[in-house]
Amino acid sequence: MLTSILDTIFEVLILYFALSVAYLFIFSVMGKWGYRKKELLKTEPVNRIAILVPAYREDGIILSTARNLLQLNYPQHLYDIYLIADSFDQKTLQQLRALPLQVMEVTFERSTKAKSLNEAFRQITKPYSIALICDADNMLANDFLIRLDQAFGNGIRAVQGRRVAKNLDTSFAILDACSEAINNNIFRRGANALGLSSAVIGSGMAFEFEKLKEVLSEIDAVGGFDKPLQLKVVQQGIRIEYLEDALVFDEKVENSKAFRQQRKRWMSSQFIYLKQYFLPSLKQLLRGNLSYFNLAFANNIILPRAIMLLMLPLLVLVSYFVEPHWSTYFVWLFGIYLLSLLVSLPAVLVNRNLLVAMLQLPRAIGGMVLSFINMRKANKTFIHTVHTKTEVSNNLFKEHGN
Repeated sequence: MLTSILDTIFEVLILYFALSVAYLFIFSVMGKWGYRKKELLKTEPVNRIAILVPAYREDGIILSTARNLLQLNYPQHLYDIYLIADSFDQKTLQQLRALPLQVMEVTFERSTKAKSLNEAFRQITKPYSIALICDADNMLANDFLIRLDQAFGNGIRAVQGRRVAKNLDTSFAILDACSEAINNNIFRRGANALGLSSAVIGSGMAFEFEKLKEVLSEIDAVGGFDKPLQLKVVQQGIRIEYLEDALVFDEKVENSKAFRQQRKRWMSSQFIYLKQYFLPSLKQLLRGNLSYFNLAFANNIILPRAIMLLMLPLLVLVSYFVEPHWSTYFVWLFGIYLLSLLVSLPAVLVNRNLLVAMLQLPRAIGGMVLSFINMRKANKTFIHTVHTKTEVSNNLFKEHGN
């Protein structure tokens, strides 16, 4: 009886992890070798762009962000910056108002990005073709808006830029940068290579202005507002394109505490939206909307990469002592999973610094496990990540920054 129960448990586990690993392997391989950049016809800048920057208590870095956005290579009369300032010091607000951008001071009982963005849309009266959402710590490559304009000029209606590390100054920042690069290959390059919509990341993403205004008005998420946003977009038949050459510099976490807090928010939204959109994803699948099903179900049913990095070898060990004949399956799955990660990891990130950073991997995985255990309340409370970097210090891409 006990043997039969154990066999059933291991069969379920093997099925789940086999499907998860197969998914990641296929998407990683397609992202690496099947992805082709869209050939865009070069056009003169014509689109009016609104850059929306929701910011919460970012006094330390917001001026550097504003200056970066003001110096982009794009006709100044064709783009405006809207900085939605939540809980800023008055001194910072005065400095911002001295710059040629729009400062929108907001206050909420419970702050969220969705609320800030919706308030901005309520106040904006100028007409725009494109709305670009950036985080307060983001810096854009000088040619970002040029590439964005060309994409929309070629008929693309939704774009996710390529987010790369703003800094690589600590082991945790390097691990965070590697995680971002791997996700870019699997969930953005890989998805586009298979004819599906790219997943968005929450910043460096652009949509038709009126479409984003319409969709966001229906969203009031505490965390992970980008997940329902992308689903509402693809539900309407709009494909999200990954713009590989449009670089967004994003600050990477410096220590284990920040890493744990950030992942807690991400994992919470992942599982909450899996539950919320499970049935809608099946309905959309029956209607042939594979992108919706992929973003709503497939992306969310898979455990976070670091958790899988712990679970698979643990299952190898447990199965060896409990039901030895199952351990071979988990060994193979672990090997294929590692291969998927290696395939997705850009060669430029593989160096001595990465080997040193790998020593912190057990702490990173431990932090993920703690976040996984304590994530229940994360989507009920706004979790703020403190940012401190005022310039791009990533030498791999530094020439693209200002």
